[in-house]
Amino acid sequence: MNVIIPVAGIGTRLRPHTHTIPKALITVAGKSILGHILDAVVPLRPDEVVMVIGYMGNRVIEHVGETHPNLRVRYVTQEERRGLGHAIYTAREALAKPEPVLVILGDTIFQADLGAVIGKPWSSIGVMEVVDPERFGVVVLENGFVARMVEKPDRPVSNLAIAGVYYFTNARLLGECVTEVVESGVTTKGEFQLTDALQRMIDRGEKIGTFRLDGWYDCGKKETLLATNRFLLAQRGADARIDGSVVVPPVSIAPNARVERSVVGPYVTVSSGAAIRDSVVRDSIVGRNACVERSVLEGSLLGENAVVRGAFRNVDVGDDSEVVLG
Repeated sequence: MNVIIPVAGIGTRLRPHTHTIPKALITVAGKSILGHILDAVVPLRPDEVVMVIGYMGNRVIEHVGETHPNLRVRYVTQEERRGLGHAIYTAREALAKPEPVLVILGDTIFQADLGAVIGKPWSSIGVMEVVDPERFGVVVLENGFVARMVEKPDRPVSNLAIAGVYYFTNARLLGECVTEVVESGVTTKGEFQLTDALQRMIDRGEKIGTFRLDGWYDCGKKETLLATNRFLLAQRGADARIDGSVVVPPVSIAPNARVERSVVGPYVTVSSGAAIRDSVVRDSIVGRNACVERSVLEGSLLGENAVVRGAFRNVDVGDDSEVVLG
């Protein structure tokens, strides 16, 4: 079985952080978004992971090489970002054989028993019930299987949102259908949609079921990223002890981070190489090699190498920035 992970997106809603880092590499609950995904994939022992890169693709390659050096990964570049269907089309060489393939969106942190999913004899789409289906692609079921899919419906037709995890028993059929969609110029709302390819598969008789995700966490903007950080840390019950400082769990503090004379937590992620001195930090994510000094931070997101000195309460500081309050 192969796995395809599209990670070419820009992540405009997470500016300024995504000016200098791909969205998939933003840290939440102690590891990158992509790291959470790959940790879910490793136990499946895939033959190959195909990563569709684009925006700052070299950063993705470096990161995966550092964090998952034993994983067999091949990279393909999506020169133009024209929708999820186009991303899968870019990776169509991985769809040449009639064997299973797992597709996971690179900005999706989820919880599911993937081992049970790939044991089924039919294709299946991960779904979650939502209260705002107009924001998502949704599935309409008949007799327990997908009859049709609607991309961001103007009027509600279902509250089962497609949650970014797909299992296909026949990769070749997926490749044929996504190629037809792209090469015939079929777009929906200005993009080549994967849902249009899946509808073609269903029309050809492919049986596609659904499976409910145990958890599906939004990392699309600062507020939801911090909410995801809170939830995952609470679920793990992460804790730490640091001499000379007070740590209020749950937290995730990298082993090589430095915390001195400070109060950290609850719900704080402190990334590799970061430093917190003479400060109080709550409900925040502190990026790699960032520095917080003489500050009180809450509900804050600090990028890599950012420096904050002074008495702030809430900040959103991109990579390599320095903020000083006298």
